[in-house]
Amino acid sequence: MSLIRNKKAHFDYDILEKFEAGLDLHGFEVKSLRGGRGSLEGAHVLVRGGEAYIVGMTIPPYQSVNTPLSYDPARTRRLLLSKKEIAQLSDAESTNGLTVIPLSVYNKHKFLKVEVAIGRGKKQFDKRETIKKREAEREMRRSLKDE
Repeated sequence: MSLIRNKKAHFDYDILEKFEAGLDLHGFEVKSLRGGRGSLEGAHVLVRGGEAYIVGMTIPPYQSVNTPLSYDPARTRRLLLSKKEIAQLSDAESTNGLTVIPLSVYNKHKFLKVEVAIGRGKKQFDKRETIKKREAEREMRRSLKDE
């Protein structure tokens, strides 16, 4: 069960490969995410200096009164990945036309994980095709439901 999802990721990108990564978070950020608060909209992953970071992920404070004054909800957070996975993400990031995006944040036992994917951006006509397929499937379900 995912706590937050990047709803536009599958619409805007063709997903090529997925990875599971841990997140380096503060305690109040964990509580906020477990409460379903947070956003992956516009977030992406950067690989710098042999480490992967998620940029643009917003996690509002769980309780604004108990949060440090210097807290930035959109701060850059480190991803916990193996060296091999970081190398793959770095190669994909340096390849023209590919980007690394977060898909969802979810619980795995007592840990919070983020699903990260390598994606290729869709063109406008690809997005129109996706909408047409979705509409056709919806019409088929309606017609079968009415019978």
